[in-house]
Amino acid sequence: MLAACVLVLLGPAGAAGAAGADGASPAAADLPTVAQTLPDVQQDGCRTPSGKLADRTPWERAYLRPEAAWPYGRGAGVTVAVLGSGVDAAAGGDGGVLAGRLRLGPRLYGPGGAGRDCVGHGTFLAALVAARPGSGPGPVGVAPEATVLAVAVTDDAGTTTPDLLARGIRAAVDGGARIAVVGVPVPAPNQALTDAVGYAAAKNVLLVAPVAPDDQQGTDPVYPAGYPGVLAVAAVGPDGTATGTGTATGSGTAASGGGTARVDLAAPGEGLRAAGPGGGHVTSSGPSGAAALVGGTAALVLSREPDLTAVQLAARLESTAYRPGTALPDPAVGWGTVDPVAAVAARPQDAAAPPVAAPVTVPPAPDRTAVTRATALAGASAVLAAAVALAAAAVRAGRRRAAAGGAGA
Repeated sequence: MLAACVLVLLGPAGAAGAAGADGASPAAADLPTVAQTLPDVQQDGCRTPSGKLADRTPWERAYLRPEAAWPYGRGAGVTVAVLGSGVDAAAGGDGGVLAGRLRLGPRLYGPGGAGRDCVGHGTFLAALVAARPGSGPGPVGVAPEATVLAVAVTDDAGTTTPDLLARGIRAAVDGGARIAVVGVPVPAPNQALTDAVGYAAAKNVLLVAPVAPDDQQGTDPVYPAGYPGVLAVAAVGPDGTATGTGTATGSGTAASGGGTARVDLAAPGEGLRAAGPGGGHVTSSGPSGAAALVGGTAALVLSREPDLTAVQLAARLESTAYRPGTALPDPAVGWGTVDPVAAVAARPQDAAAPPVAAPVTVPPAPDRTAVTRATALAGASAVLAAAVALAAAAVRAGRRRAAAGGAGA
């Protein structure tokens, strides 16, 4: 049996309290809850399909407004890997929320393939990334034209190990993903995971990971979010503040590391709604869902600017985030809450040759020779004119004296 990462998830009360833009929503409160793990799988089997549909706009959709970013890009041509419990193959079939845009990668532990999702959590994350819009105001993915690559890295209970995550990251990179959302963290790394993160960086793949397990308020770093270069994501509630899921409440410090864990970005993570396995909608809370929303936003940006490097893509998401109004990076929300509209609408830059300010040209000093000569000539002329005038005046004065003397004789 694999070492468990997490045990339980917040109950559906979180969804009831996070109705957001559409007010209190009994439909949201009644949705089944999915978690990162399914601890009773041996007794009760895999998760039962929901059979329920949310008929109101989820608060996270109203909060992020992905529709306003879609005129710039909808994720087309970008593959986002989802590393977790798998993604229900039916989601990629006719009528599924990922119809025609689901690729099934490997299952790295246990029987079956990546199209079997016993826990339901991987399907939920994939829907947050790229579910197509329905006919109504219900849940929708941030990047509804992106392709999802499912990589199953857990057992049927949703637990994983550093080795499995390492193999999953390599499978995502080799499968052509530009972005990889890691749905389950581990409490400690190993050399294989370290090497896999380096492999992704070398291949220009952006890794997005939750800063903590969904149900945990611990203070220890988790991985791969603890690695430099991995985009570490925390969860916020409808009021924009970090939630108690994955962050320490009241202190303003990140839950991972007692304030020492790095948080790069935040995104909605409380009472999220999306499609689950077998059809129907489910709800979940935690930074893993926030990471999926950040991954979807990254896909929007890449669909408009495919030449951005992973480093540039992360910088774009951070630089356009909605600021918390505190010193940056904030220990609870990093550079702020991800903003799909600002990230995609920012002026595209040439990724290969960043703009350089035009050099300032200082004109040469003017040639003063001609001016000096003209000034000297004008001065000499003035002196000469003054001399002539004085001489003329003297002559006239002499003539007047001579005339006066003759008259007196």
